[in-house]
Amino acid sequence: MKKFTKCTAFLLLCAWLLPANVFAKELIPVGEVVGLELRDDTVTIAAFDEQLGAAAKAAGVSVGDQIIRIDGTAVRSSADVRNALKNANGQVELSVVRNGKEKTYSLTPEVTESGPKLGVYLRQGITGIGTVTYYDPDTGSFGTLGHGVNDSDGKLLQMTQGYAYDAKVLTVRKGRAGDPGQLMGSVDGDSPIGVLSANTDRGVFGTTETGWQGKTVTVAESDEVKTGPAVIRSTVSGDTVREYSVEILKIYPKSRQNGRNLLLRVTDPALLSATGGIVQGMSGSPILQNGKLIGAVTHVLVNDPTTGYGIFIENMLDAAA
Repeated sequence: MKKFTKCTAFLLLCAWLLPANVFAKELIPVGEVVGLELRDDTVTIAAFDEQLGAAAKAAGVSVGDQIIRIDGTAVRSSADVRNALKNANGQVELSVVRNGKEKTYSLTPEVTESGPKLGVYLRQGITGIGTVTYYDPDTGSFGTLGHGVNDSDGKLLQMTQGYAYDAKVLTVRKGRAGDPGQLMGSVDGDSPIGVLSANTDRGVFGTTETGWQGKTVTVAESDEVKTGPAVIRSTVSGDTVREYSVEILKIYPKSRQNGRNLLLRVTDPALLSATGGIVQGMSGSPILQNGKLIGAVTHVLVNDPTTGYGIFIENMLDAAA
């Protein structure tokens, strides 16, 4: 009786000490493009208004300038710009940062029925499209990109708030040696489908109430991943997700947390014909092997667009936790 009791206690202790990821998790490998808006405390000039932007252009303001002050008042949001102009009387002093250097310009805003305008379109933070890697129908959580979003200084953007939007691919600029390609997309609708909660070096994460449809698959541990055939799920036309064949050429240690755990090559003729291989916007495309979710596409080799890197799904989930 004592032996049985000790054995039982030992088995329970072993079960307690087992790592949590031994128990397989089921996630939906999505592969749909998504519009991402990551806001921080910066306001950047994105474009000039054709009718109202003449004064700003003439003053020397440029697209890409980060507005930091108007008449000495700090600017951290689009609302700060509107409020500063509302209180302006004629000419204003516009201070910006361009290529790391501060510059100040004097200009007179255009007077409109809704108040003075600089005649520029503003961007708060960074916007773009990526590919959704996974969706957890049990929690409403999702992950995308497999790498972080950097600011204009090349550092991880310190996101203060962010949103995800439905999107679709309009056109593709094919990748060529020395010239990475890109998915050209647009956001469908003004209402976000998800709220972003974290921008990390291993992906952008958030939650959604609408989610994505699909069949759940088991999440693979890193030591289950092998060199050889695999598939990726991507959207390179409209909003249609397709699976494309790839080959995993090399596997790197899980401790590598720079989004480069797998070296892979696109082998699917249809994808090579459509994009030339891996292009910008495909980051986050889920990688599956033997029916399990093993990771996500993260980078392309500039001199060989057929080849790129991927991150282990384990590393993404660790960053999301």
